[in-house]
Amino acid sequence: MRDDHGGLKIHDEVETGGAVAELTDGRGVLYPTKLPSFHRAPAHEDIDAWIRWFWVPRWELPPGRTSRQTVLPFPASNLVVQSDSVRLHGPTTGVSHQDLRGRGWAVGASLRPAGIASLHADPHGIKNSAVVFDAPELHTTVTAAMHHPDKATGREYAIAAFTAWAAERFSAPDAEGMLANEMEHLISADRTIVRIDQVATHLGVSVRAVQRLARRYVGLPPLAIIRRYRLQEAAQRLREDPSLTIAQVSAELGYADHAHLAADFRTVLGLAPSVYRRDSAKATEQT
Repeated sequence: MRDDHGGLKIHDEVETGGAVAELTDGRGVLYPTKLPSFHRAPAHEDIDAWIRWFWVPRWELPPGRTSRQTVLPFPASNLVVQSDSVRLHGPTTGVSHQDLRGRGWAVGASLRPAGIASLHADPHGIKNSAVVFDAPELHTTVTAAMHHPDKATGREYAIAAFTAWAAERFSAPDAEGMLANEMEHLISADRTIVRIDQVATHLGVSVRAVQRLARRYVGLPPLAIIRRYRLQEAAQRLREDPSLTIAQVSAELGYADHAHLAADFRTVLGLAPSVYRRDSAKATEQT
């Protein structure tokens, strides 16, 4: 996910309305300068009720070298095509680590709540795990595209193949699925959302209804979804703005005090906010 100058650069490769927009949401990327080449493209409007965006990393490392990727994933499931398989990755409850070696690629679709519901009856059942997904045609067409001699063209073809497959494969979301999409978007976009009752009020439903939606269409409790987004944002603030104190970040994101933010950091990331800020700065200096 680095450009030639070592900075985070997430590209949007899809034209919408004649203009190319930049998708710059860096939440969840804990150490941006350590990531490989990474492109993100929005889903076409025909399938955006099911898929939020596509993401396409490539890597090529010298023999014997390993690059550990550390990410705090979005509270969502992903359908991922790689050279050897298609896998459905369920939602996670913590930090994700992956060790990259040699040469490789992936083409992933970040699924909206209605999208995972169309592919799996119980996303909670695949929490913190990945299962093989039977989609041989998708695997064949995406793999062929990614072997195109021009990497940019291959990426575009792969996303187009994934889009065509999704348009045929997904079933139309029902009203509850669309409400689940609205719930997830609200939590993601509104940083003032810190409690379940706020979500219920915005959606015009009961707290119990929000809890049911979250379990059925995301696979995580609604409070876990809220905390994941707020924790992603806290990490991003600490990483990108050294002038902000931990207390200021916690106040801006609705934490009762900085002790609660620190507790979330230790529980999910396994380290204190101050340690994360220091480690992130060191990673940037070493790039």
